[in-house]
Amino acid sequence: MGYTERLMVVFPHRAALIAVAFVAGCSGTPWNNPYPASESGANILYSSFSERPKHLDPVQSYSENEYAFIANIYQPPLQYHYLKRPYELIPFAATEVPRPRLYDAKNRRLPVTADAGEVAYSEYVIRIRPGILYQPHPALATDESGRPAYRDLKPGDLDGINAIGDFQRRGTRELVASDYVHQIKRLAHPRLYSPIYQLMSEYIVGLKELARDLARADKALPEGGFLDLTRFELEGVRTLDRYTYSIRVRGKYPQFVYWLAMPFFAPVPPEADRFYAQPGMAEKNISLDWFPIGTGPYMLTVNNPNRRMVLERNPNYQGEVYPGEGEPGDDAAGLLKDAGRPLPFIDKVVFSLEKEQIPYWNKFLQGYYDASDIGSDTFDQAVRFTGQGDVALTEDMEARGIRLQTSVATSVFYLGFNMLDPVVGGYTERGRKLRQAISIAVDQEEFISIFRNGRGIPAQGPIPPGIFGYREGEEGINPYVYDWVDGKPRRKPVEYARKLLAEAGYPDGRDATSGQPLLLNLDTTTTGADSKSRLDWYAKQFEKLGVQLAIRATDYNRFQDKLRRGNVQLYFLGWNADYPDPENFLFLLNGAQSKVKTSGENASNYANPDFDRLFDQMKNLYNSPQRQAIIDRMVEIARYDAPWVWSLFPKDYTLRHAWVYNRKPNQMANNGLKYQRIDPVLREKLRREWNRPVIWPALLILIVLAASVVPAIVAFRRRERATATLPETGAGR
Repeated sequence: MGYTERLMVVFPHRAALIAVAFVAGCSGTPWNNPYPASESGANILYSSFSERPKHLDPVQSYSENEYAFIANIYQPPLQYHYLKRPYELIPFAATEVPRPRLYDAKNRRLPVTADAGEVAYSEYVIRIRPGILYQPHPALATDESGRPAYRDLKPGDLDGINAIGDFQRRGTRELVASDYVHQIKRLAHPRLYSPIYQLMSEYIVGLKELARDLARADKALPEGGFLDLTRFELEGVRTLDRYTYSIRVRGKYPQFVYWLAMPFFAPVPPEADRFYAQPGMAEKNISLDWFPIGTGPYMLTVNNPNRRMVLERNPNYQGEVYPGEGEPGDDAAGLLKDAGRPLPFIDKVVFSLEKEQIPYWNKFLQGYYDASDIGSDTFDQAVRFTGQGDVALTEDMEARGIRLQTSVATSVFYLGFNMLDPVVGGYTERGRKLRQAISIAVDQEEFISIFRNGRGIPAQGPIPPGIFGYREGEEGINPYVYDWVDGKPRRKPVEYARKLLAEAGYPDGRDATSGQPLLLNLDTTTTGADSKSRLDWYAKQFEKLGVQLAIRATDYNRFQDKLRRGNVQLYFLGWNADYPDPENFLFLLNGAQSKVKTSGENASNYANPDFDRLFDQMKNLYNSPQRQAIIDRMVEIARYDAPWVWSLFPKDYTLRHAWVYNRKPNQMANNGLKYQRIDPVLREKLRREWNRPVIWPALLILIVLAASVVPAIVAFRRRERATATLPETGAGR
């Protein structure tokens, strides 16, 4: 046996591993690829999720992480234009965006210009496109005779069935208007607990009565009995023909049309409810909450929330093309190159569970995730600020061809004053100038720079960009806090704020009558080291005026109770838009929404009669110059009264690799996967370049192993030779 053979005998496993490493290194295949080799070069988008979605049934789901899936599976009648801003509703399954028909209390048709006080009902007539098909699904499967294949399952039929994919038969059928009606009935289902039932029951005619009838019928059923919604009528929602249905709501409610773009109003076939209600299904976790059935561009084929979830192209989806118009600049950005091409572009979307930020970020840099948000821990690694204060990618990100995209969220954060408080509230010059002085002193630009890495823009009012009513430029600034200088807003100097404070009766932060220092209380739920630095910063902002700020930290429930009772002076809150309408932000300042008086969302308890009168006019108007003029006046009133320190509109930063196309942030739509396109060839090429195996450590290990073995082998061979040449002692005796 030679030296090499002996080495292989001594270290067979290590040598084999090193040999494999050499082969892999020569092939160029990355060793760290977390995906199967069979997916190499495939038309797959790779993304992630950090926590399990709780609900995939559209009647219950109301969370962003759930909408990431179901918004791409279900097909409401309407959707948002992917590219246009301000956000614009367009048809999805419907043939057009419906305009309400208005009726008075005697059911007489009214003109669209009718005053809201005259309108008893608004009726939305929705016609859907013929020919839309459901995804293949066992709930719609039929046997050879055309009867439902899985309608009446018997004990033992579910043996070996643990997921939807285990059913051998799948079927489809055409989407019809009654499927939308069925889903609206499901809002009142006593076992489903829809989060919007309470609100919708105040608007949709008959929904409250249907809920009462369903609850009564459910109690009469035997345990586990099926509650068949097709046996019940809903007064305000009717099927007019195969492709048309109507919804009647109380009063004039123009914002109702936005709800028609949410999964709550997506179709669910009655067959699905009957299929999933069968005995044994719930025990195996086979339900609509786990396995959706939709007509949208994708279908959920893998639901393993402890590892990964997979959306695949719905083979029955057709008839939608990429938009041909957008905002100014979209064409130059390459966002219109695919105009008119059929959707979706991507065949499969793989979501992997990632609970930790650093491993997720590293995989993005290695090319194993196609896009990424930017966390606070990785912000400096990804983004830098230029000398002009602009945001740019770091050199490393640019070298990789990574692109940065920013968008302003349809959200507002604010520091609120309790207008019922005798010190900071009220509508006298004293209270107003005090609030205006504080609004100037709290430097939002500095806060955004220090605590948000520049990710935000100072708010000039309650309405964020992208929402109708928002004003750009000089006409959009808050003149009580900013001046327009050299083509941009500049915060008024602190000296001016001190002057206002003195006029309010607090020169140098002291009560002019008593001489006592002004002490204000800020109630907050924020705790921890990071929160302490922010609160210390706020205290310093008030110190500019000589005002003392006392921080009163509490838990969330106690904080909410204080707001309900009006036992606060200042507080922090924010609001995310349910729908892109100015009413969804301005109602936060409507007197009828007072937290103390009506348990509404107006936590400042702001009540200005002029503002409230204009709000009642504005909320019932369609977007128009007339509505814009009313909004402008409302915002002016609120700026003057200053019930909030208008803090900031948060800004989202996202990164995408060079092989990802047509990715544009959309704060309202959650069904953007169908528009995105990837170049799998470029991705594979760059993955190989960025993840080349480093072989020299393996070579070094091999050399060290060999060097450590040589002395032992040499000594062993010497002993063998010495034994072979010894004289035979005692021979011949």
